[in-house]
Amino acid sequence: MRVLVTGNLGYIGPAVTAELRAAGHQVVGFDTDYYANGYLEPEAWRSDGVDQQLCKDVRDAGAADLAGVEAVVHLAALSNDPTGELDPALTAAINCQATVRLAGLARAAGCRRFIFASSCSIYGQGSRHALTEQSPFNPLTAYARSKVEAEAQLAGLADTGFSPVFLRNATAYGLSPKPRFDLVVNNLTGWAFTQGQVKLLSDGRAWRPIVHIEDIAQACRLALAAPRDAIHNQAFNVGSDAENYQVRQMAEGVAAVVPGARVVFGAGAAADNRTYHVSFAKIRRHLPQFETRWTLARGIRQLYTAFCAVGLTAEEFAGRKFTRLKQLLYLLETQQVDTTLRWRQGAASR
Repeated sequence: MRVLVTGNLGYIGPAVTAELRAAGHQVVGFDTDYYANGYLEPEAWRSDGVDQQLCKDVRDAGAADLAGVEAVVHLAALSNDPTGELDPALTAAINCQATVRLAGLARAAGCRRFIFASSCSIYGQGSRHALTEQSPFNPLTAYARSKVEAEAQLAGLADTGFSPVFLRNATAYGLSPKPRFDLVVNNLTGWAFTQGQVKLLSDGRAWRPIVHIEDIAQACRLALAAPRDAIHNQAFNVGSDAENYQVRQMAEGVAAVVPGARVVFGAGAAADNRTYHVSFAKIRRHLPQFETRWTLARGIRQLYTAFCAVGLTAEEFAGRKFTRLKQLLYLLETQQVDTTLRWRQGAASR
């Protein structure tokens, strides 16, 4: 199958690309490449090869980009809550409006399946444990609201020949050729390795489900291959029931792996109103081959081993290469992109 993967040059994209190519799919990458220099060495870890690469803003997708494409895995977005709050209107334009436009182009081109990377953050402040796909939404941020609205509009495009699928991923973690340190497990492990402290900026009581990026990639592959009746116009929480944690439990897990690290609380650490404990029963029913291959402890060890191998420094950990908001602010400050985050003509090295 010829599959267009948007956001293939980001954090999750390389894992999805590798998973799909290993399954025999032909992958067309589509990415504006805001994070071109965001690799963690050594070079051997790079695994973002595709059969064809389109370097374009998702807002500028055209019919020709979908020629011969049989399915789309749509990862591209302004990712995470701080980045989404930079400009909520722009977040909606990229994460929702451009998503729906791309799906319309895909449907017109004859694509039969559109896998949308949504988020469990749409549950916001969950009022109970084991939230299901039918639980009420309570999005607390521009990022989460953009995912809710995109799901609703994509659902309206479904027909007998076009099947949108909404993968509501738990909070991602794990090693990638382009790591992110603005995600909770990666962040806590980076703090522990570079500072000897597992630093919590909240009271750590909030619940958060987590999922390794390779398990997200597995879900994408299975959603592409599943019978239409199993996935058509449906949402699936992606993760494992066993991988719901309070943030302080994650911190304690990091401290148990990283030698000498101890859990500390930042000044003024208070409750985080983003708290949700999620059920993953539905994906196991509809995609019975799906089984998470990673656990929190194993993922922390993976990150710690990688940080040891490259000698990750405090400066690198805190730098812009691995934090989405810092990199976008840098591109704005250096005028490489305009206020709508479009590349300026003749932009300097990214």
